[in-house]
Amino acid sequence: MAHDRTVHVIDDDEAVRDSLAFLLSTAKMPVKSYASASDFLPVLSSLKGGCIVTDIRMPGMSGLELLARIKELKLGIPVIVITGHGDVPLAVEAMKLGASDFVEKPFDDSVLLASIETALSAEAASSDQSGERLELRRRIETLSARERQVLEGLVLGHPNKTIAFDLQISPRTVEVYRANLMTKMSASSLSELIRMAFIAGMMSHDTADAALLKSNPKKD
Repeated sequence: MAHDRTVHVIDDDEAVRDSLAFLLSTAKMPVKSYASASDFLPVLSSLKGGCIVTDIRMPGMSGLELLARIKELKLGIPVIVITGHGDVPLAVEAMKLGASDFVEKPFDDSVLLASIETALSAEAASSDQSGERLELRRRIETLSARERQVLEGLVLGHPNKTIAFDLQISPRTVEVYRANLMTKMSASSLSELIRMAFIAGMMSHDTADAALLKSNPKKD
């Protein structure tokens, strides 16, 4: 899956914006610049990825206020804040609001680029997992009510006979439903099915661990 790697630079200092835009362009990173957080807000909700690099002290809406807005919208876009000397307490506050990193002025170009690359990589990984979760939930929605019940029994680590007893059907019928749902979920093994159920949000870490310990297709 391709990911938007655009870096959105927000700084009221035109010289800083131009310098960062040149640096990022040289590093082959797409970049867009904004003179204020207010200028950036109209595009915020439409972002599909990338990361934000913002000054922490700006006229009007500050970097902290922008972070609070991003957190409120639950967008999951990584934000790197640029701080001046003596702004470390503000940077700590920014981290509490969800900033992925802060870089203190004057900064080395390589430090900022490394921070941005880390943020973009983390965002891409998060996006991949979100995409997989949505796809697995879509597959689960294709299951019949009975297939879903069998799936719930399997991810709890129950053998076919137990599932059959709970649902008041025959073990052979459970096997049929199990084969059908494995096909619909595109799962090649019970352990893979359990992993899928966890990613889709059907079970917690503890439940998944218990199910993996119980699951043994050869004995079922």
